[in-house]
Amino acid sequence: MGIIVAIDGPAGAGKSSTAKEVAFQLGFIYIDTGAMYRAVTLEVIRSNVDVSNENQVTLIAKKLNIQFRWINKYLRTFLNNEDVSDEIRSSEVADLVSPVSAIPGVRDVMVKCQRDMAKRDNIVMEGRDIGTNVFPSADFKFYLDADIDVRAKRRISDYKKIGQELTLKEIKKEIKIRDKIDSSRRYSPLKKAYNAIIIDTTNLSFKEQVEMIVNRVKKVLS
Repeated sequence: MGIIVAIDGPAGAGKSSTAKEVAFQLGFIYIDTGAMYRAVTLEVIRSNVDVSNENQVTLIAKKLNIQFRWINKYLRTFLNNEDVSDEIRSSEVADLVSPVSAIPGVRDVMVKCQRDMAKRDNIVMEGRDIGTNVFPSADFKFYLDADIDVRAKRRISDYKKIGQELTLKEIKKEIKIRDKIDSSRRYSPLKKAYNAIIIDTTNLSFKEQVEMIVNRVKKVLS
């Protein structure tokens, strides 16, 4: 097992972009767990399966091949060898990803995949339960958070990139629903690991939040 940097936090806190850059600066492998659950959700939507049918959704998850590939310096998500990087960021997927990811069977399948990915490399992995469930003994644990207005504004930018126009009010409502589902789910809820370092990104620049993590890791490893 290599060195593991776990970054948790709610939607829009800046986990994905921060984790990618942290991994790049450290020379570690980056694993986007959120994209994995989004890929499962996309396949559930495509299969016209009701997300309340936990057995069917879990069966779908078991059959998927999810991979990450760097293409022109961008990390792309592949679902059964199809690049779905943009499609998994749609509002349709965002609306259903929390209930899908709350299914114990789905989480079991994804956690096994995530642990397998970490067996041979130093990794930066971000999600909602990395430091509490996936890798409770991670070498480094961080919890990113931010004011909901800031998180919603970041989401507006994300949606514009894939051609979707949502209002700030719509996105705040979506985030509040996701927060409630993620933090109250019975199996592996979103929560801060007791020994995680909390980073409030509300008033931090992207460079500052990356440096806080990179400097901490380098200081301990040096």
